[in-house]
Amino acid sequence: MDLQTFLQREPADYADTAALGRCLRALVEAGLDQLPLPGSGQTLERLRRLAEVAGHDLGLCKLYEGHTDALAILQQLGGSSASGSTWGMWAAEPPQARVRVSTQGSRVVLDGLKAWCSGASVVSHGLLTAWDEQDRQQLVAVAMDQPGVKVTGNGWQAVGMGATGSVEVLFERAEADAIGQPGDYLQRPGFWQGGIGIAACWYGAAQSIAERLSKHCAQHEEPHALAHLGAVDGALQAAAQVLRASAQSIDAHPTDNAELLARRARAVVEHSAEQVILHVGHALGAGPYCKDRPFARLLADLPVFLRQSHAERDLAALGQKVASGAWTL
Repeated sequence: MDLQTFLQREPADYADTAALGRCLRALVEAGLDQLPLPGSGQTLERLRRLAEVAGHDLGLCKLYEGHTDALAILQQLGGSSASGSTWGMWAAEPPQARVRVSTQGSRVVLDGLKAWCSGASVVSHGLLTAWDEQDRQQLVAVAMDQPGVKVTGNGWQAVGMGATGSVEVLFERAEADAIGQPGDYLQRPGFWQGGIGIAACWYGAAQSIAERLSKHCAQHEEPHALAHLGAVDGALQAAAQVLRASAQSIDAHPTDNAELLARRARAVVEHSAEQVILHVGHALGAGPYCKDRPFARLLADLPVFLRQSHAERDLAALGQKVASGAWTL
C-alpha cells in the first residue's frame, strides 16, 4: 500500500493524541515511514510525502515529521532504531526547561524537564537535545517506557494542533544513549535540510485548504472567488517552485550548509501559506469554517504549526545573510 492509499482510507478526524499515535504506529507497521534521506537524490520525494500527510491532517503530520526526522538523524549520526519503534524529535530549548546529561558507564543519565514534546504519551522513544557537564549540547535517545520518564499533562493548552499533546516530560535518572558527539545535532548538514521539510508540511496543509476554494470555483462562477483563487494559485506556485529548487540544490550539494537555502524557502512558504489562509477565508466566508470539520481543523492547526517559524526574527536572520548580496535571474 502506498502512502496516498493509506491516508485515503483513514478518516481525517483524530480525536486525541492516542488516535494520532495509533495512526503513526500503523504507518510504521506498513513501512510508510521509510522516506528517502535528505541529499539522497530523492529529496523532493521526501518533501512530497511530508506535504501529503500534512494535507491529510496536520496533527498526524507533526508526529510523522518528528518520527521521520528522528530516523534520518539517527542514520546520519550513527544511531539505531528498533523495528516498529516510533520516535519523537524534541529540540526546543526554553530557558526554564533544560535536560542535563551525566555519564554512567557506556550510557548516559538524564535529569530535568523537556518542553514541547509532541506525542510524548504515544511514542516508544524520544530523540532530544540535552546538555552535558561541560555545557555542550548533546543529542540523546531515550526509551519512554522506563521509571525515570514521566510524561506530564503540563505546558499544552492548545486548540489548534491540540491533539499532538506537546507536553512537558520530566526525566529523573533516566537511562539513554548518546547519539553522535556534542554539537553534532546543529552542525550536521541535515539540520537545515530538515528545516525545509517543515516548510513542505506548511505547503501541504495550505494546498489542502486551497483545494476547497478550487472546488467551489469549479461549481460557482463568482468573479471575486475566482480572483482569490488566482491569488492562491500564485502563492502556491511560488512555494512549490522554491521547494523543488531547494530539493534539487540539496541533492546536488548534500554536504553543504543549507542555512541560507532553508531560511529563504521557509520565508517564501510561510508567506504563501498565510496568503492562502487569507484568500480562502475571504472567498468562502464562514460556512466551511463551521460546517466542514476537516477544513476547520486545518484552519485552526496551520497557524499554530506555522509558528515553528519565528516570524520577523527569522526574517532578520535571513536579512543578515543577504545584506551585502545581489539578486539575479
